[in-house]
Amino acid sequence: MSVEKRGNWGSRSQFILAAVGSAVGLGNAWRFPGLAAKHGGGAFLLAYLIAMVAIGIPFLMMEIAIGRKMHRGVPGALRAINKHTEPVGWFAVSNAFVISVYYAVVFAWVILMAFASFKFAGITGDTKAASGIWLDLIKTTGTTSGYDTISSYVFICLILAWVLIYLCIRNGTGTVGKVVKYTVFLPILCLLILAGKGLFMSGAFDGLEKFFVPDFGEWAKANLWIDAVGQVFYSLSIMMAIMVAYGSFLKEDSNIAKDAMIIAFSDFAISVLSGIVLFTTMAGTGSLDNMTSSGIGTAFIVYPQSIVQLSGNGVVNAMFAFVFYFCLCTLAIDSAFSIIEGVSTAISDKFGLSHKKTTLRVCIVAGILSIWFTTGAGLAWLDIVDNWCNAYSLILVGILEALTIGWLFNPLKVLKEVNRNTAKFKMPAWWFVISIKILAPLTLLGFFIWNIVTLFDAGGIYGAGDGYSLASNIIGGWTILALCIASGFIVKLIEKKIFKGSVVGDEDTWTD
Repeated sequence: MSVEKRGNWGSRSQFILAAVGSAVGLGNAWRFPGLAAKHGGGAFLLAYLIAMVAIGIPFLMMEIAIGRKMHRGVPGALRAINKHTEPVGWFAVSNAFVISVYYAVVFAWVILMAFASFKFAGITGDTKAASGIWLDLIKTTGTTSGYDTISSYVFICLILAWVLIYLCIRNGTGTVGKVVKYTVFLPILCLLILAGKGLFMSGAFDGLEKFFVPDFGEWAKANLWIDAVGQVFYSLSIMMAIMVAYGSFLKEDSNIAKDAMIIAFSDFAISVLSGIVLFTTMAGTGSLDNMTSSGIGTAFIVYPQSIVQLSGNGVVNAMFAFVFYFCLCTLAIDSAFSIIEGVSTAISDKFGLSHKKTTLRVCIVAGILSIWFTTGAGLAWLDIVDNWCNAYSLILVGILEALTIGWLFNPLKVLKEVNRNTAKFKMPAWWFVISIKILAPLTLLGFFIWNIVTLFDAGGIYGAGDGYSLASNIIGGWTILALCIASGFIVKLIEKKIFKGSVVGDEDTWTD
């Protein structure tokens, strides 16, 4: 079987920008500020920073390092470490694929709202009308029924979203490296414009005070730490096959230790900037108490209420609406195409397929499946699937990855790869090993148990405690989780029956 020549990042800056672009997504723009509002402002910021330093950064370094060492996606890299752990990699890939299916719909929503920003011009001061714009456009029933209707507006924007995603990654690192030069800096520019407006609004100081001043009483609540650690893992794009794939395209002289620090703190800085935008704007329009930890609710229902109160000029309000949703578009696209990149890299590496053709096929399959979420029932199903992918599948992947590196392998070997080209800053062994071997698996296991107990306490013995029916949770939760776990064994079956055991790179092992 022929092996396609593997591409490399054109420069160090291309890799850093691509990784920052993947890490910085919609979660930074709306979920991070929402969680800060929920958990005492500065108390959450400090908890997030602690979690990022203690667990997030070592995990990020680990994934980039194993990718560069083996020049494989996550299944191949984990197989090289221990041949029995390849299914863990496919678990990560399949969960990332599911996330890409519904994330593209969220991307379509922000595209739609950017196009619909002109609607804000005619409803100055009308908060009720503003909160209903998005709901009217997506034609949701708010329940898991209504899948026989499709919003044509969302459907058109979904097609556009998938076309953009494919165009950004059709040639791998070649096109990604060119795209991220714009898609990483554009949202920062947009956020600075919005922050400038927010900081000069009446009441902005109250917003900043609520965002930055810690309420340390919140530190005694387990939910604060669960949300902080969860946001770190989700925000840094770890456990999603992305950073291993991006690391696999690195040149041998790259400085992983230093670059990972840049990526992590850039991600944190943009999260803080997003928080300043939302807190000052909400405070300036008297909507500060309406912020919720639901990013979708904040971005599409609550924030529009603030937009129509920004000024007495409808045209100005519409312009700021466009800037906000265009900003979300640029944040969403990097994360969307990076998820697909992680999936297509794993598949093309495993079976020696053309990366470009694999990417196209993955986009087509994911695009067809994502139509489900454009129906009247789509919002409810997205809520269910998103909850299960992040609260259960993603955490399980993290536990298994940490156990693979920390206990079935030697984390010091990975650390050697992390520090291979660095002189001024080296990742300390005690920090890296304690994090990967003890902190990460124990913390994630605790969160997983907490989530399971909470689910069963709220929903009885069958665990449907999210307000949706048991049948909905079985279809959108338990079944998808089971398929993701089984994906590695399904791949093995495909390898045996279709490829007759002839695959690329399965003989590779980690050598010092």
